[in-house]
Amino acid sequence: MRTLKLGLIGTGNIAPAYIRGCEHFDIIRITACADILVDRARAFAAEHGLTAHSVDDLLARDDIDIVVNLTIPSAHADVSLQIIDAGKHVYSEKPLAINRADGAEVIAAAEDARVRVGCAPDTFLGGGLQTARKVIDDGIIGRPIAATAVFMAHGPEAWHPNAGIFYLKGGGPLFDMGPYYLTALVHLMGPVARVAGSARISFPERIATSDALMGQRLPVEVNTHIAGTLEFESGAIATAITSFDIWGHHLPPIEIHGEAGSMSVGDPNHFHGAIHIVKGGTREWVEIPHSHSTNIGRGAGVADMAYAIQSGRPHRASGDLALHALDIMCALEESAARGEHVAVESTLAQPSALPAGLADGEFDA
Repeated sequence: MRTLKLGLIGTGNIAPAYIRGCEHFDIIRITACADILVDRARAFAAEHGLTAHSVDDLLARDDIDIVVNLTIPSAHADVSLQIIDAGKHVYSEKPLAINRADGAEVIAAAEDARVRVGCAPDTFLGGGLQTARKVIDDGIIGRPIAATAVFMAHGPEAWHPNAGIFYLKGGGPLFDMGPYYLTALVHLMGPVARVAGSARISFPERIATSDALMGQRLPVEVNTHIAGTLEFESGAIATAITSFDIWGHHLPPIEIHGEAGSMSVGDPNHFHGAIHIVKGGTREWVEIPHSHSTNIGRGAGVADMAYAIQSGRPHRASGDLALHALDIMCALEESAARGEHVAVESTLAQPSALPAGLADGEFDA
């Protein structure tokens, strides 16, 4: 298969991780970048051996196959639509959009243009969550009946150079970190049918303590603690919490409980993470060796999409998966506001598991 060339739109905090991650895959190569801050794009290009462009000029390049959208969440949908209108495949950082209508518009536009939409997170392609999927698919813990998913911290204002965006529309713990946890759960247990949620803004403003923003007051527009239950189409029920209001806790990131045993899963924000299981009738947790490579990083979803574009198979970190995660998040917020269960309108086929035994840097054709 030929190497597909990538362009980046957005050269902020996450962009270096894509540079490092994409270098692991021979099927993709980043060659160009653009940013609304032209000087930042030029500096990034010089550092990483790329060419710097305006957004319009990057989209006009005939040799760019896939454009990776690394803009801020509130711009994701608009920029993705620009990329699609230019006739190029798009891979977006999460979330796909900040509301259902915009997310659905991106998917529909791509279908009309006959291009692919991919979207982060792609951490479920790593050895940690692929091993967890194999445990379930092999029946080791039996049919999943319950799960917990917990992200609890005290916000990014202590370290992030642009922490204010996390407290504005499109931010918050649910839209920022929720996609990792929800995508992992859908990967492991299939689509969600309905939700019930509770949410609040615990502090009306935050005080930044990072070097870049020390002492700045950050207004809060979004819920900072969201707790909910997810009812899966399979009948399983998960409890999920995302919070920027917690100073510390001892809860595991994800646990899956099946008819024959339970499984503890590592942090879904990473590609690795140990997997432990306990079988019914025992009390001893046992670590399961990884069945898939953990030697991958950001860009795995783009690489999988590059294989899929050329072979015609579905790609795993898909727009449909991202739209479903977005639908779940919007439904949780609506449930909290309305005080009632909310149906998740979208559905999809559970993403296929990766075959075991793939070489590092390769996906199945």
